[in-house]
Amino acid sequence: VTLYGVFTNHYSANGPSRCLLLELLDISVSELLLHSSNQGCSMWMIQHCARDVLEALAFLHHKGYVHADLKPRNILWSAEEECFKLIDFGLSFKEGNQDVKYIQTDGYRAPEAELQNRLAQAGLPSDTECTSAVDLWSLGVVLLEMFSGMKLKHTVQSQEWKANSSAIIDRIFASEGVVNSAIPAYHLRDLIKSMLHCDQGKRASAEKALCSPFFSIPFAPHIEDLVMLPTPVLRLLNVLSDASLQCEEEYEDILEDIREECQKYGPVVSLLIPKENPGKGQVFVEYANAADSKAAQKMLTGKIFDGKFVVATFYPLSAYKRGYLYQNLL
Repeated sequence: VTLYGVFTNHYSANGPSRCLLLELLDISVSELLLHSSNQGCSMWMIQHCARDVLEALAFLHHKGYVHADLKPRNILWSAEEECFKLIDFGLSFKEGNQDVKYIQTDGYRAPEAELQNRLAQAGLPSDTECTSAVDLWSLGVVLLEMFSGMKLKHTVQSQEWKANSSAIIDRIFASEGVVNSAIPAYHLRDLIKSMLHCDQGKRASAEKALCSPFFSIPFAPHIEDLVMLPTPVLRLLNVLSDASLQCEEEYEDILEDIREECQKYGPVVSLLIPKENPGKGQVFVEYANAADSKAAQKMLTGKIFDGKFVVATFYPLSAYKRGYLYQNLL
C-alpha cells in the first residue's frame, strides 16, 4: 500500500496520535469471501491474489521485515493498479529485533507465534524466534479459505490438523462441495501445503513459492470476478445484436449513442466493440480512472438499451491494452 504522508492529530481523546495517510483501496479478500457464498473463489482470483501477496512478501522479507498480521481483511484490491495490496503494518517488526510480543490474528497464526504469544502472556521467555515464515503460514490459510469458501479457524486449531494437516488439505481439495474441485488444482494444493508446514524451517519462502507451477497456468476470470473487482475499463454485455454488427450505418449510430451515454460518468479514453470473436458484440469502455468506471457500472447495470437489459462488468485494463479479449464467461 502507498503511504502518502504522516501527520499528528492533537485533538484525539487519548492525546496526540500519529496518523498515516494511505491510498484509498477497494474490496478486501474478506468481502470477496462473503460474496462467494461458501462456493470458493475462482482459480483466476486465487492465482492473482497469491502472486500479488507473495511479491509483496518477497519484497518485505528481502528488506528484513515481517508483516505479522496477514489475513483476508488486510488484503485489498487496488482498482487503479489492478492488484491486491497488503495493508495494516501495526504488528510488523524487523526480523531478529521483535519488539511486538503478541503477533498475528487468531485463525491465521503460525504454530510458533501461538507458542510465543502464550509464553509472553505468562511472562516467560521464549526460545523460539518468529521469522518471516509466519507470513507464509497466514497466506497458506487465506488461500485455502479462498479455495474452499469456508472459514478454517477451528480446522487449523484442531488436534486433527496438528496430527495430519496434509490429509485435511487433501480432503478439502477432493470435496464434492467445492466448485473448484472440477479443475485440476493439485499445483495450488501443493503450494498451500508448502506454506503450512508446522516446522517453520520447512516452509517455503515467498521467493520460492513464486516459482510454483501454479503460476504458469493461464486461468480466465469468471463474470463474478469482473463484477467484484473494479478497473478503469467497463465491459457492457447484452447491448448489440448480430444484425447491428453487420449493418455499418446502424453500428456507427449505436457506437455514438454508447459513447455519449458513457461520457456522462467521466472522460472516455477509448471505446471498442469487436465485430468478431473473441469479444464479439461486447462493448469495452476505457475511462481515465477507476472512479469514473465504478460510477458508470453502478448507473448502467440494468439500464435498458435498444430493448435489452444491460449487464455491466469491469475488465482487466492490462488484458484490454494487449488486445486480449476473454470470451463471455458466465
